Amino acid sequence: MIKLIFSLFLFVSSAVIAEQPASTTVSPSQQQLAALLSQNKGKVVLLDFWASWCSPCRRSFPWLIEMQNTYREQGLTVIAVNIDVERADAEKFLTDFAVNFNIIYDPDAVIGRQYQLKGMPSSFLIDKEGIVRYQHTGFVIDKLDQYEQHIKTLIAPL
Repeated sequence: MIKLIFSLFLFVSSAVIAEQPASTTVSPSQQQLAALLSQNKGKVVLLDFWASWCSPCRRSFPWLIEMQNTYREQGLTVIAVNIDVERADAEKFLTDFAVNFNIIYDPDAVIGRQYQLKGMPSSFLIDKEGIVRYQHTGFVIDKLDQYEQHIKTLIAPL
């Protein structure tokens, strides 16, 4: 009986703890993202989440670089968020690419949880008003024209 009461107490206690509001502490990676989004207000932002262990991420990087080169002047900004625990893994991955966009290191995946990632890579296309308009999970070669069309739609003059 005592075990049952104690177990019930633990269950209720954990439920109460789970209902507590999330911490209001902002991580350095969240601060960096907020600053970059603020700097790029009025532009279209392609926010991409990646990791060194993700082979589709490796295939997506040349495309991200190409999109940044092609559409930068029309108002596209690519921001890539790395979720590797070890920054050295991410840095090694990046040596294979001439990256032309901002990289944010988010080893605790705080931003990733904020965006509720469903797979890797995950991309969010944010319009000039700061609203997420498109989300892509994975990197599907057959959908590259569609991905690019989403960019073109959002960078078009209003």
